[in-house]
Amino acid sequence: MILPLVSVLHTVLLVLFCAAAPVLSLLAWRGSPAALVYPAAAAVAAALLLAAVPTGDPGFGVVLLLTMLMLVAAVVGGGPAATLALRLAVRGSIEGEHGGILQNDREVLRGGMAIGLLERLAIAAVILAGFPEGLAIVVAIKGVGRFTELDDAETRERFIIGTFASFLWAACCAGVVLLARS
Repeated sequence: MILPLVSVLHTVLLVLFCAAAPVLSLLAWRGSPAALVYPAAAAVAAALLLAAVPTGDPGFGVVLLLTMLMLVAAVVGGGPAATLALRLAVRGSIEGEHGGILQNDREVLRGGMAIGLLERLAIAAVILAGFPEGLAIVVAIKGVGRFTELDDAETRERFIIGTFASFLWAACCAGVVLLARS
């Protein structure tokens, strides 16, 4: 009797943490990323830990719900996470008017916000689809697409920091679903 109760409690907690991650990510998108990225990251980390604990098959409905929640968290949360990582790295304002990065009072890597949303969706999708080779494709497309804009060291550094933070966030969100399914 206790074992099924633990399994139900485990599933409820997992769903709650997975629901908190996209909500906090969406709020971070609209407000101050620093204040909300940390709790969103804590929710993802807690979900990863819970999902890693084997408690049996959660069922198709729960996995579907977790997948939808974590896809939203992956796509939306990576932007504020990358922004926070860049702010911590450069200790200053980094956001341009057109989704790019401010550097020497000019905006470089314009369109970064839209590209980031698509890259995180692609990263999470290829991981969830069991196609890890797709990660190399996403990295290659992004690198080739931005190659001509990466002519100075500061721009390259910011590009790498933002990309790694964004990819790591999306991979962690997808990892929750993979662990929960197994």
